[in-house]
Amino acid sequence: MMNLDLQNKNALVCGSSQGMGKAIAVQLAKMGANVTLFARNLEKLNEVKAELANNGTQQHSAICADFSDTAAVAGAVDEQLKVVSEYHILINNTGGPAPGPANSAENEQFLAAFNQHLINNHQISQKLISGMKAAGFGRIINVISTSVKQPLPNLGVSNTVRGAVASWAKTMANELGQFNITVNNVLPGATNTVRLEAIIKNKAAKKGVSIEAMEEEEKSIIPMRRFGEAEEFANAVAFLASPAAGYITGVSLPVDGGRTSCL
Repeated sequence: MMNLDLQNKNALVCGSSQGMGKAIAVQLAKMGANVTLFARNLEKLNEVKAELANNGTQQHSAICADFSDTAAVAGAVDEQLKVVSEYHILINNTGGPAPGPANSAENEQFLAAFNQHLINNHQISQKLISGMKAAGFGRIINVISTSVKQPLPNLGVSNTVRGAVASWAKTMANELGQFNITVNNVLPGATNTVRLEAIIKNKAAKKGVSIEAMEEEEKSIIPMRRFGEAEEFANAVAFLASPAAGYITGVSLPVDGGRTSCL
């Protein structure tokens, strides 16, 4: 039988106050993990925490920091490690940079996105790796974008930084595999979230069409002819977090209804 059991596993889920991060946290809790939620809005996090499944022994928690402040993120993780000394699963996830072409982006936009994504991913991972090594079990999963395989129009800063994260993750996978720590990327396509709503609204305004028309145009290029749901994306992440996925590392898995046209 496939082992999807996460009982006695501690999971830190970044960006878990809404959208895909929340869906991932919900699914990991259903599989038995003790989930620590991490985002900048403590009120929302506490609402999510109240929704998490609990078999009576699970211990869920929430920590708070703004991911635009790398020092605050590091400090929040350090404080949490005084409470939960060992984490087995890390979900790196935070909101994407603002849309716009790369050629007109300011240096500061690239630097801010690099810090928010790659630097935060790296420093949190560094803080948790020793515990994963001690446990002989580790899962680092990065929520990125299909742009690491095929750059997306009008997302210049995001395309650039997401690619850097994917390369970092592949390097980490090579270094950590010997410790039974896997490092993988999961790449969402068009998924029903607040982020997608903002992107479609922006595209519709630029083209001078209705939001409904823009949605239909976006769906027409997806083989499955629909947007994904956050729960569908969370299922893929949860599988990679499970013992069943122990021999999968260094991959970038699109969950996009087939939209990415390259292999």
